[in-house]
Amino acid sequence: MSHAGDKSILAIDLGTSAVKLAVVTLRGRILGGEVEPLALDLLPDGGAEQDPEAWWSAIVRGTRRLLGSGKVSARDIIGVNCSSQWSGTVAVDEQGTPLRPALIWMDSRGAPHVKRVAGGLVPIEGYGVTRLFQWIRLTGGVPSLSGKDPVGHILYLQAEHPDVYRATYKFLEPKDWLNLKLSGRFAASYDSITLHWVTDNRTLGRVDYDAGLLRMSGLHREKLPDLVPAASVLGPLSARAASELGLSEDVRVVTGAPDILAAAVGSGAVRDFEAHLCVGTSSWLCCHVPYKKSDLFHQMASVPSALPGRYLLANEQESAGICLTFLKDNILYGQAGRPEGQEEDSAEVYRLMEREASQVPAGSDRLIFLPWLNGERSPVDDKSLRGGFFNQSLKTTRAHLVRAVMEGVAFNSRWLFTYVEQFVGRKLESLRIIGGGARSALWCQIHADVLGRSIQQVDEPVLANARGAAFQAAVALGELTVEELPALVPVARTFEPDPANRALYDELFREFVNLYKSNKAIFARLNRARSA
Repeated sequence: MSHAGDKSILAIDLGTSAVKLAVVTLRGRILGGEVEPLALDLLPDGGAEQDPEAWWSAIVRGTRRLLGSGKVSARDIIGVNCSSQWSGTVAVDEQGTPLRPALIWMDSRGAPHVKRVAGGLVPIEGYGVTRLFQWIRLTGGVPSLSGKDPVGHILYLQAEHPDVYRATYKFLEPKDWLNLKLSGRFAASYDSITLHWVTDNRTLGRVDYDAGLLRMSGLHREKLPDLVPAASVLGPLSARAASELGLSEDVRVVTGAPDILAAAVGSGAVRDFEAHLCVGTSSWLCCHVPYKKSDLFHQMASVPSALPGRYLLANEQESAGICLTFLKDNILYGQAGRPEGQEEDSAEVYRLMEREASQVPAGSDRLIFLPWLNGERSPVDDKSLRGGFFNQSLKTTRAHLVRAVMEGVAFNSRWLFTYVEQFVGRKLESLRIIGGGARSALWCQIHADVLGRSIQQVDEPVLANARGAAFQAAVALGELTVEELPALVPVARTFEPDPANRALYDELFREFVNLYKSNKAIFARLNRARSA
């Protein structure tokens, strides 16, 4: 059924495993959506790459299918806006054509090069003290020593692929490359450029590159895009993009936002100190704050938000929902072990896993899962950490494994939450939950029990990024105010902590942290050569 006459936004959410597309009204009602899966290449030396042109092809296919569904009308779309995976690097020539696959947020090959530029006299946590002070004073944070920030990607290409580096006209974040495809403009917004760690973020209305930071980092200004404010209009759709997508050239292209920042808007938790937890492929626990501040020791900082003139406390945990996917695909239900008749329906397999896990008592009979399948960023920056099950016995069943993974991800969230509350200097009584993991009532309840906080399950939690992109576009186009946003995001259900599980989860959480402390040196030895 078409909702003719509803002015709407085409929201593009570029994730790691899929592109999600949604047409969303200016008031946040989702009229229709499509999902296009994406391939990911994991390379043996810590590389993680995707083909940018495959992103664009998926967007075109999904948009065409969405417009052909009859649910939406191309005539009603007034803007297009991207939310996308953050901390990625697309090297392009002057025509905007990628010169190689994109290095995405999981790619750690730049680690030795970041360590080289970050080190110095009087080291603190691996950073030279004068460099550390300069980064924190101007940007609010520091480059991750894991090499997974764009500064690490660019230094890696500079050192190990000098031909690509020389041929590159601009290095663009994934979102900013999509905006180039949409509008023809080489630009980055104040929020998306943050993880290059070369901008002065002290005045949110005037973020710009800093010559000293560029020199310190070894990046070259001419290879970086010009900067525009968050939530601003880049211009109309280019003729080519309009033709490919089946939209009018009058459609406005808005700057968009990295996934974490778009999700903060789409969660509806936009007032200062209102927190949201995302349980997607990765996870994060963020809130807007009224100040610029850094916590170097736990890899979090307040950075320019997707909303003009605002700071967001940002952090990220490497592996959340991907742990459950890994368990499903590689251990429980690979091609050989899948239940009869469930070869195709991944959603049904997840429902089965949730049903089985719900039969296991809280605490999974003291089986603990460590979710660090790809290292960790927050609250510890350690790319050598790895995951696994601890305290397995002959009584451990498939259902135990599933529930333990859910609980392990929640323990990791609590570990981060401890430092988030320290950062904001107050107790956060409730959190909104979004992402694919938020569809599971069991996982929502586990998070409520483990964190000891009310968990508000946002309606259609998987589309929070798309909703956030639509809201940001509506604000940029003058169709909505930030103050109106919280009331436009319905909470489907609220999960309260079960007091009966408190003592057990407190005990298991303490052991979860002890397992990190006891094993981090072992992980470092086991994985030093492979992650160097």
